[in-house]
Amino acid sequence: MRAMGGDQVAEAVAGAVAVLRGAAGRDWSVKAGRVDWSCRRTAEHIASDLIAYAGQLAGRPTDRYVPFRINCDECESVEDLLQVIEATGALLAAAVRTAPREARAFHPYPFRSANREGFAAMGVAEVLLHTHDIAEGLGIAYEPPAALCEDVLTRIFPHVRPDPGAGHWRILLWATGRGDLPGRAPLTDWRWNNNLVIPAERLTLQGVAPASAADLSTGGTGGFEWIEGGPFEGTRDAAGATVKAYESGVHRPEWGMFVLVRREDGRAVGGMGFHSAPDEAGRVEIGYDLAESARGNGYATEALRALSAWALAREDVTSLFATVDRANSPSQGVMSRAGFIQVPAEDGDGEQYAYELRG
Repeated sequence: MRAMGGDQVAEAVAGAVAVLRGAAGRDWSVKAGRVDWSCRRTAEHIASDLIAYAGQLAGRPTDRYVPFRINCDECESVEDLLQVIEATGALLAAAVRTAPREARAFHPYPFRSANREGFAAMGVAEVLLHTHDIAEGLGIAYEPPAALCEDVLTRIFPHVRPDPGAGHWRILLWATGRGDLPGRAPLTDWRWNNNLVIPAERLTLQGVAPASAADLSTGGTGGFEWIEGGPFEGTRDAAGATVKAYESGVHRPEWGMFVLVRREDGRAVGGMGFHSAPDEAGRVEIGYDLAESARGNGYATEALRALSAWALAREDVTSLFATVDRANSPSQGVMSRAGFIQVPAEDGDGEQYAYELRG
């Protein structure tokens, strides 16, 4: 898996500035593409976003934005403005590179926080998309590397179905209301989607983006630091199911898989998650596994309680259910300790117990 980090931020900024520098002599007071700003104002916005994300990741506030904003009134030329973009891009790249893997800071949508990969992806997206807007306004060509677009899509647009035939850049433009795709209605409202993190006492349950799921499903770490023996096969299978859901366009990030990460050392100990979104009756199936070296410590019970509480607090969920092999007495104990009760199994093969928890 290609990591999403400072290198991608630097690459996006360098490519954008190189294209825009070639048009420095044009009239930057004209409207930038489909946005309501001039090309100059749009460039100022890029710099403001880059410094804002760097400030968030460096200061790590949990309930608000650090009030950073770039004032470019003293920039007398386009070259001055481009140097500001280069400088703020370097600051975000440095903040991403130096932030710990577990660092998170406030971002309003959709779950009120983002990690270093999220801020890197958002910064890259701002650069790519608003450079497109400026280029469109100035009448010049611009198309960023496909790999950068894929990095953004597979991390903060997990709800957007990929299409190899369309290309990552066209999909990113469509997903942000800037282009059309055959068979897909135009978008007038859109949001990116940072991963959900659910806190527990000793763990955090960290939502897995498609990029991480793809890596896990093919034998990688998914970007996590695992304890000995992890990830277990069930986690890799769940990651593969996440990839299939993403590729078919039915993936809903909050109803996917989570990796269980210990607070004390940032090491991943297992996986847990939902088989799909709730059905029409509000029922949703849950599953999990732990690395063998993590078992016997109560992690599964703790995580299951936290995930169940989160799910049952939603209006679209009425009950959770799970199946456990009859021979798996430790997992049966987890279910009972987490408040699930045994109910008649629907498959009727006699090899599994069924458990349910209602709100």
